[in-house]
Amino acid sequence: MANYFSSNFTLGILGGGQLGKMMLYETRKFDIKTHVLDPSDEAPSRISCDYFEQGDLLDFDTVYTFGKKVDVLTFEIEGVNIEALEKLESEGKSVYPSAKTLRNIQDKGVQKQFYKKHGIPTAPFLVFKDKFDATEAIVRKDLTLPFVWKSCTGGYDGKGVSVIRTEEDMIPLAEGACIAEKLIPFKNELAVIVARNVSGEVKTYPVVEMEFHPEANQVEYVICPARISAAVSAKAREIAVKVSEAFQHVGLLAVELFQTEDDDIIVNEVAPRPHNSGHYSIEASYCNQFEQHIRAILDLPLGNTDSKVGGIMVNLVGAEGHTGEVHYENIEKILKMDGVTPHIYGKKQTRPFRKMGHVTIVNEDIDKARETAEEVKKSIKVISK
Repeated sequence: MANYFSSNFTLGILGGGQLGKMMLYETRKFDIKTHVLDPSDEAPSRISCDYFEQGDLLDFDTVYTFGKKVDVLTFEIEGVNIEALEKLESEGKSVYPSAKTLRNIQDKGVQKQFYKKHGIPTAPFLVFKDKFDATEAIVRKDLTLPFVWKSCTGGYDGKGVSVIRTEEDMIPLAEGACIAEKLIPFKNELAVIVARNVSGEVKTYPVVEMEFHPEANQVEYVICPARISAAVSAKAREIAVKVSEAFQHVGLLAVELFQTEDDDIIVNEVAPRPHNSGHYSIEASYCNQFEQHIRAILDLPLGNTDSKVGGIMVNLVGAEGHTGEVHYENIEKILKMDGVTPHIYGKKQTRPFRKMGHVTIVNEDIDKARETAEEVKKSIKVISK
């Protein structure tokens, strides 16, 4: 095994946002040398890495040249140049998760077809080259309303997803390839994070439940453990492992799931990286998701995924009507509450619904944690000065 600790071994991270910053807490803990590439000179990760480079993650030469300088390359965002990763791999560079895994995930149309091919339960769907094609399908009655429209690329945090109830709803949608998915009534949105290391050791985190903001379509609360039966929980973990085996990823795979009215579990989508649904693990788990990602890609033994306590995560997003230099109103009020830990990402500018941080609430009793989470949500406001 290579000596990763206090050595010249270098880990490269494509993307320097909050996920990269939280990954760097762990590389600091282990004293692993890091290089980070990000387009913004104000990237949250800039303060924590050994070497920072500003550059375009979608530019072949930038990514390729950056990758040549490191020993192992990983990413915290899917929007990176895959051709550069493939060339690096062909030259013997270790890239985790692999370019092949990313190819199957980066485009949502490809991702959905991958589930179909591998017999993974997912909502029925159709792929269209653009919204005009989709509109014609509605006219021909090949596509029935209502359905869920998803942009094949570039969607995140509720962007690139819309429920289409009338033909008029198609007008404001973005151009480009898209999928139309059957609107499935469900009682819960769940997620399971699966860790897989280079040697193939696999572990799953407990099932979490996600509560969404009705307008922004962003996760408002992540609750661990999910308030579901043991049978549903076992089924969700089982399906998440099946998805992980199909992708043969190395690192983390966050598997987002729907629990239908009949307690079936279907896969919504996946992310091959640390994920919003795993932030609670920093305070609540024996081995948090970011440390686990580092362990997995360096082929170290995977850590214990169990929770020490119940954990709830509240996203801190920019308040509506506020754009500009950020101010965290009432942060001292929430710091007085038991079991409450704010994480501030380091973005200097706020705008409506921008992810600016998160707060974890831990308690032995998940219902008490949920009450505190409500209080946190009501108290702290992300506003502009």
